[in-house]
Amino acid sequence: MLLALKLTLTPLFIGLVSLAGRRWGPAITGWLVGLPLTSGPVIFFLAMERGEPFAAAASKGAIMGLISVAAFCLVYGRVCTRLGWMASTCAGWGAYLAATLVFVRVSLSLPTTYLAAVASLFLTLALFPRTPAGPIAAKAPRSEIFIRMAAATVLVLGLTGMAAWLGPSLTGLIAPFPVYSTILAAFTQRAEGGEAAARLLRGVVLGSFTFALFFFVLAGALTRFSIASAFGLASLAAMLLHGCLLFRITSRKYSAIGRPNSQSPSEP
Repeated sequence: MLLALKLTLTPLFIGLVSLAGRRWGPAITGWLVGLPLTSGPVIFFLAMERGEPFAAAASKGAIMGLISVAAFCLVYGRVCTRLGWMASTCAGWGAYLAATLVFVRVSLSLPTTYLAAVASLFLTLALFPRTPAGPIAAKAPRSEIFIRMAAATVLVLGLTGMAAWLGPSLTGLIAPFPVYSTILAAFTQRAEGGEAAARLLRGVVLGSFTFALFFFVLAGALTRFSIASAFGLASLAAMLLHGCLLFRITSRKYSAIGRPNSQSPSEP
Protein backbone atom coordinates (compact mmCIF):
# COMPACT_ATOMS: atom_id res chain seq x y z
CA MET A 1 0.00 0.00 0.00
CA LEU A 2 2.73 2.46 1.00
CA LEU A 3 4.78 1.56 -2.07
CA ALA A 4 1.76 2.27 -4.26
CA LEU A 5 1.36 5.68 -2.62
CA LYS A 6 5.04 6.46 -3.15
CA LEU A 7 4.75 5.57 -6.82
CA THR A 8 1.59 7.64 -7.43
CA LEU A 9 1.29 10.53 -4.97
CA THR A 10 4.69 12.15 -5.50
CA PRO A 11 4.74 12.10 -9.33
CA LEU A 12 1.12 13.29 -9.30
CA PHE A 13 2.10 16.35 -7.26
CA ILE A 14 5.06 17.15 -9.51
CA GLY A 15 3.03 16.60 -12.66
CA LEU A 16 0.28 18.96 -11.52
CA VAL A 17 2.79 21.66 -10.60
CA SER A 18 4.46 21.30 -14.00
CA LEU A 19 1.13 21.65 -15.79
CA ALA A 20 0.35 24.72 -13.68
CA GLY A 21 3.68 26.18 -14.75
CA ARG A 22 2.82 25.65 -18.42
CA ARG A 23 -0.54 27.32 -17.90
CA TRP A 24 0.41 30.30 -15.71
CA GLY A 25 4.14 30.63 -16.22
CA PRO A 26 7.36 30.29 -14.20
CA ALA A 27 6.30 32.86 -11.60
CA ILE A 28 3.57 30.59 -10.31
CA THR A 29 5.82 27.54 -10.72
CA GLY A 30 8.49 29.13 -8.53
CA TRP A 31 5.87 29.93 -5.92
CA LEU A 32 4.61 26.35 -5.97
CA VAL A 33 8.12 24.96 -5.48
CA GLY A 34 7.98 26.32 -1.93
CA LEU A 35 5.44 23.65 -1.12
CA PRO A 36 7.00 20.45 0.30
CA LEU A 37 6.05 18.46 -2.79
CA THR A 38 8.82 15.88 -2.44
CA SER A 39 10.00 16.13 1.16
CA GLY A 40 6.42 16.23 2.50
CA PRO A 41 5.62 12.75 1.16
CA VAL A 42 9.02 11.54 2.42
CA ILE A 43 8.17 12.57 5.99
CA PHE A 44 4.65 11.17 5.67
CA PHE A 45 5.95 7.79 4.63
CA LEU A 46 8.50 7.87 7.45
CA ALA A 47 5.72 8.57 9.93
CA MET A 48 3.70 5.65 8.60
CA GLU A 49 6.65 3.26 8.50
CA ARG A 50 8.78 4.32 11.49
CA GLY A 51 6.47 6.25 13.78
CA GLU A 52 5.80 9.81 14.86
CA PRO A 53 9.02 10.42 16.88
CA PHE A 54 11.22 9.46 13.93
CA ALA A 55 9.17 11.64 11.56
CA ALA A 56 9.24 14.58 14.00
CA ALA A 57 13.03 14.41 14.20
CA ALA A 58 13.24 14.18 10.41
CA SER A 59 10.93 17.21 10.11
CA LYS A 60 13.30 19.27 12.23
CA GLY A 61 16.14 18.07 10.03
CA ALA A 62 14.18 19.19 6.96
CA ILE A 63 13.95 22.71 8.39
CA MET A 64 17.70 22.77 8.91
CA GLY A 65 18.12 21.37 5.41
CA LEU A 66 16.37 24.45 4.07
CA ILE A 67 19.55 26.40 4.84
CA SER A 68 21.33 24.12 2.39
CA VAL A 69 18.63 24.76 -0.22
CA ALA A 70 19.09 28.51 0.29
CA ALA A 71 22.83 28.02 -0.28
CA PHE A 72 22.09 26.19 -3.54
CA CYS A 73 19.77 28.94 -4.78
CA LEU A 74 22.17 31.73 -3.82
CA VAL A 75 25.27 30.17 -5.41
CA TYR A 76 23.43 29.12 -8.55
CA GLY A 77 21.79 32.55 -8.78
CA ARG A 78 25.11 34.37 -8.49
CA VAL A 79 27.14 32.25 -10.92
CA CYS A 80 24.57 31.49 -13.60
CA THR A 81 25.03 34.90 -15.24
CA ARG A 82 28.67 34.00 -15.91
CA LEU A 83 28.69 30.20 -16.25
CA GLY A 84 26.63 27.68 -18.18
CA TRP A 85 23.80 25.67 -16.73
CA MET A 86 25.89 22.57 -16.04
CA ALA A 87 28.65 24.46 -14.23
CA SER A 88 26.05 26.45 -12.31
CA THR A 89 24.32 23.23 -11.27
CA CYS A 90 27.58 21.73 -10.03
CA ALA A 91 28.38 24.90 -8.10
CA GLY A 92 24.93 24.97 -6.55
CA TRP A 93 25.01 21.32 -5.61
CA GLY A 94 28.47 21.81 -4.12
CA ALA A 95 27.14 24.61 -1.92
CA TYR A 96 24.18 22.43 -0.91
CA LEU A 97 26.34 19.46 0.05
CA ALA A 98 28.88 21.63 1.90
CA ALA A 99 26.15 23.23 3.97
CA THR A 100 24.59 19.84 4.66
CA LEU A 101 27.89 18.42 5.92
CA VAL A 102 28.17 21.37 8.31
CA PHE A 103 24.64 21.32 9.65
CA VAL A 104 24.38 17.56 10.07
CA ARG A 105 26.67 18.06 13.08
CA VAL A 106 24.53 20.85 14.55
CA SER A 107 21.85 20.07 17.12
CA LEU A 108 19.41 22.86 17.95
CA SER A 109 15.97 23.07 19.51
CA LEU A 110 12.99 23.14 17.17
CA PRO A 111 12.26 26.89 17.61
CA THR A 112 15.95 27.79 17.16
CA THR A 113 16.17 25.61 14.06
CA TYR A 114 13.14 27.33 12.57
CA LEU A 115 14.48 30.81 13.32
CA ALA A 116 17.86 29.90 11.82
CA ALA A 117 16.20 28.69 8.61
CA VAL A 118 14.03 31.81 8.31
CA ALA A 119 17.06 34.03 8.92
CA SER A 120 18.99 32.20 6.20
CA LEU A 121 16.14 32.82 3.74
CA PHE A 122 16.09 36.55 4.50
CA LEU A 123 19.89 36.68 4.16
CA THR A 124 19.73 34.82 0.86
CA LEU A 125 17.19 37.29 -0.53
CA ALA A 126 19.40 40.17 0.57
CA LEU A 127 22.46 38.67 -1.16
CA PHE A 128 20.70 37.68 -4.38
CA PRO A 129 22.03 39.48 -7.45
CA ARG A 130 20.10 42.38 -8.87
CA THR A 131 18.93 41.45 -12.35
CA PRO A 132 17.45 43.66 -15.07
CA ALA A 133 13.69 43.46 -15.38
CA GLY A 134 12.51 41.28 -18.22
CA PRO A 135 9.98 38.58 -19.06
CA ILE A 136 10.54 34.86 -18.57
CA ALA A 137 8.83 33.32 -21.54
CA ALA A 138 10.26 29.81 -21.69
CA LYS A 139 8.03 26.81 -21.36
CA ALA A 140 9.23 23.31 -20.61
CA PRO A 141 8.39 20.73 -23.25
CA ARG A 142 5.76 18.23 -22.26
CA SER A 143 8.32 15.42 -22.25
CA GLU A 144 10.25 17.15 -19.45
CA ILE A 145 7.24 16.84 -17.16
CA PHE A 146 7.72 13.07 -17.10
CA ILE A 147 11.42 13.52 -16.32
CA ARG A 148 10.51 15.68 -13.33
CA MET A 149 7.97 13.16 -12.12
CA ALA A 150 10.46 10.31 -12.41
CA ALA A 151 13.22 12.23 -10.61
CA ALA A 152 10.95 13.12 -7.70
CA THR A 153 9.74 9.53 -7.38
CA VAL A 154 13.29 8.18 -7.34
CA LEU A 155 14.18 10.69 -4.63
CA VAL A 156 11.28 9.65 -2.41
CA LEU A 157 11.97 5.95 -2.89
CA GLY A 158 15.66 6.39 -2.22
CA LEU A 159 15.28 8.49 0.90
CA THR A 160 12.63 6.30 2.50
CA GLY A 161 14.61 3.19 1.60
CA MET A 162 17.78 4.55 3.21
CA ALA A 163 16.04 6.06 6.25
CA ALA A 164 17.08 3.31 8.66
CA TRP A 165 20.74 3.70 7.64
CA LEU A 166 20.80 7.51 7.51
CA GLY A 167 18.87 8.18 10.71
CA PRO A 168 16.14 10.80 11.13
CA SER A 169 18.32 13.92 11.23
CA LEU A 170 20.33 13.19 8.06
CA THR A 171 17.22 11.95 6.28
CA GLY A 172 15.51 15.24 7.06
CA LEU A 173 18.53 17.25 5.99
CA ILE A 174 18.70 15.71 2.52
CA ALA A 175 14.92 15.40 2.06
CA PRO A 176 14.68 18.89 0.52
CA PHE A 177 17.44 18.20 -2.04
CA PRO A 178 16.73 20.75 -4.79
CA VAL A 179 15.85 18.31 -7.56
CA TYR A 180 12.88 20.30 -8.76
CA SER A 181 14.61 23.68 -8.40
CA THR A 182 17.59 22.33 -10.34
CA ILE A 183 15.42 21.19 -13.24
CA LEU A 184 13.58 24.51 -13.36
CA ALA A 185 16.72 26.62 -13.09
CA ALA A 186 18.71 24.63 -15.65
CA PHE A 187 15.90 24.68 -18.21
CA THR A 188 15.24 28.40 -17.70
CA GLN A 189 18.94 29.20 -18.01
CA ARG A 190 19.23 27.23 -21.25
CA ALA A 191 16.13 28.86 -22.70
CA GLU A 192 16.27 32.44 -21.36
CA GLY A 193 19.74 32.95 -19.89
CA GLY A 194 21.26 33.25 -16.44
CA GLU A 195 19.37 36.37 -15.37
CA ALA A 196 16.04 34.60 -15.88
CA ALA A 197 17.26 31.61 -13.86
CA ALA A 198 18.36 33.93 -11.05
CA ARG A 199 14.92 35.56 -10.93
CA LEU A 200 13.24 32.17 -10.88
CA LEU A 201 15.41 30.94 -7.99
CA ARG A 202 14.65 34.11 -6.08
CA GLY A 203 11.01 33.12 -6.33
CA VAL A 204 11.90 29.67 -5.00
CA VAL A 205 13.52 31.27 -1.95
CA LEU A 206 10.41 33.39 -1.35
CA GLY A 207 8.23 30.29 -1.50
CA SER A 208 10.54 28.42 0.90
CA PHE A 209 9.16 30.35 3.87
CA THR A 210 6.12 28.11 3.48
CA PHE A 211 8.34 25.02 3.53
CA ALA A 212 9.90 26.12 6.83
CA LEU A 213 6.54 26.83 8.47
CA PHE A 214 5.06 23.53 7.30
CA PHE A 215 7.77 21.43 8.93
CA PHE A 216 7.93 23.60 12.04
CA VAL A 217 4.24 23.00 12.70
CA LEU A 218 4.52 19.35 11.68
CA ALA A 219 7.48 18.60 13.94
CA GLY A 220 5.66 20.03 16.95
CA ALA A 221 2.29 18.49 16.12
CA LEU A 222 3.62 14.96 15.55
CA THR A 223 4.60 14.75 19.22
CA ARG A 224 1.06 15.67 20.34
CA PHE A 225 -1.45 14.55 17.74
CA SER A 226 -2.11 11.75 15.28
CA ILE A 227 -0.34 11.65 11.93
CA ALA A 228 -3.46 12.81 10.09
CA SER A 229 -4.09 15.71 12.48
CA ALA A 230 -0.44 16.79 12.43
CA PHE A 231 -0.29 16.88 8.65
CA GLY A 232 -3.65 18.64 8.54
CA LEU A 233 -2.49 21.42 10.87
CA ALA A 234 0.81 21.81 9.04
CA SER A 235 -0.95 21.94 5.66
CA LEU A 236 -3.41 24.58 6.89
CA ALA A 237 -0.62 26.81 8.21
CA ALA A 238 1.32 26.35 4.97
CA MET A 239 -1.65 27.22 2.77
CA LEU A 240 -2.34 30.43 4.71
CA LEU A 241 1.25 31.61 4.42
CA HIS A 242 1.56 30.53 0.80
CA GLY A 243 -1.50 32.57 -0.07
CA CYS A 244 0.17 35.63 1.43
CA LEU A 245 3.34 34.92 -0.55
CA LEU A 246 1.31 34.58 -3.75
CA PHE A 247 -0.12 38.04 -3.13
CA ARG A 248 3.41 39.40 -2.69
CA ILE A 249 4.72 37.71 -5.82
CA THR A 250 1.81 39.00 -7.92
CA SER A 251 1.79 42.47 -6.36
CA ARG A 252 3.02 45.54 -8.15
CA LYS A 253 6.56 45.17 -6.85
CA TYR A 254 6.93 41.43 -7.49
CA SER A 255 4.63 40.79 -10.41
CA ALA A 256 7.02 38.32 -12.08
CA ILE A 257 9.35 36.66 -9.54
CA GLY A 258 11.23 39.66 -8.37
CA ARG A 259 10.59 41.71 -11.54
CA PRO A 260 9.03 45.07 -10.65
CA ASN A 261 6.24 46.54 -12.76
CA SER A 262 7.92 49.91 -12.70
CA GLN A 263 10.39 51.02 -15.34
CA SER A 264 13.32 50.72 -12.99
CA PRO A 265 16.20 48.87 -14.66
CA SER A 266 16.92 46.62 -11.71
CA GLU A 267 15.27 44.92 -8.78
CA PRO A 268 14.99 46.76 -5.47
